[in-house]
Amino acid sequence: MNAPASVSVPTSQHWLSFQVGDQLYAAPLAAVSEVIRDGDITPVPGSAADVLGVRHLRGRIVPVLDGGRRMGVPPLPPDPARVRIVMLAQAGQLVGLRVDAVGELLCTDGLEIEPPPPGRARRTDDPVTGVLSWQGGFVALLDVCRLCRLSGEAGHVA
Repeated sequence: MNAPASVSVPTSQHWLSFQVGDQLYAAPLAAVSEVIRDGDITPVPGSAADVLGVRHLRGRIVPVLDGGRRMGVPPLPPDPARVRIVMLAQAGQLVGLRVDAVGELLCTDGLEIEPPPPGRARRTDDPVTGVLSWQGGFVALLDVCRLCRLSGEAGHVA
């Protein structure tokens, strides 16, 4: 009998959890540069459906993705007091992800990370790399490069 395929998620790592719709997700804390309040976002004509637009952040123009659209999750009624933008940094690039609420810090030390459940919609850009049982439910762990569709090309985001 073959062993199950290993999950390409570090087993000892800290994660920032956040809510998108009714689902909990988490990004590696090392990839989170900061969490900011939702603010003015300038739409970009012709961009992907899940790109809300761009936002100025201390002299940088940062693309901002809609977390619900990117994950394919039905939206919740927005609560402006809880909506945040999680700024994710990868390979010198910065991308914002608008989420419904920011959760807690998770540590996966000693916890078993399972592969994504079978039967999920298969997408080549699916950012979910594993799931973690958490407080009677689960948290979907994300790959930031795939989430933000970062390619090897400099400057190519979303």
